[in-house]
Amino acid sequence: MLETVFFNLFAGLAIVSGIGVVLSRNTMHSVMFLIFCFFNASGLFFLLDAEFLGIILILIYVGAVMVLFMFVIMMLEVNVAKLKEGVVQYLPVGGVIAVLLLIEFVAAASSGVFTQGTKASTAHLGQQVNNTAEIGQILYTKYLLGFEIAAIILLVALVGAIVLTIRERKDAKYQNITAQVKVRREDRVRKVRM
Repeated sequence: MLETVFFNLFAGLAIVSGIGVVLSRNTMHSVMFLIFCFFNASGLFFLLDAEFLGIILILIYVGAVMVLFMFVIMMLEVNVAKLKEGVVQYLPVGGVIAVLLLIEFVAAASSGVFTQGTKASTAHLGQQVNNTAEIGQILYTKYLLGFEIAAIILLVALVGAIVLTIRERKDAKYQNITAQVKVRREDRVRKVRM
């Protein structure tokens, strides 16, 4: 009974915070809603006895990725007025995608998978089952290739993000290493007679 209450609480708050991510006008508020959604998803993992996934979700996504998102949002200086200029031209495409998603949601909800008779029941595993060892065993044997491909894709995305955000600024001072190495003592030091 108590697990059902907590499941409904975490699931409801995750849905509300997900809607807040999409509907928020301020990008920083969207990031905060996303952090709240991650905490609720972590609570759902804890309810399913997947403590490792819950802690990883908090440590990696909330502790590292979302902080990085906040820094990027604060550094980019997004011009919101310029972004809103082209909204009308993309409205028909967005409307078609929204209708398709609504049809898919209705089809999935009415397919019979979510009826009361076919609902899956969760059972708590004993103390002898180690979640971390089980995840590691499956991840590094069955899904090793996909895991490595995902790591390479993330590395390429990181390098691409760095290349895209580097820009030349007129007010910044840059070092010219070759000019520093070629400098002579006579160019820098001047004797002054007093």
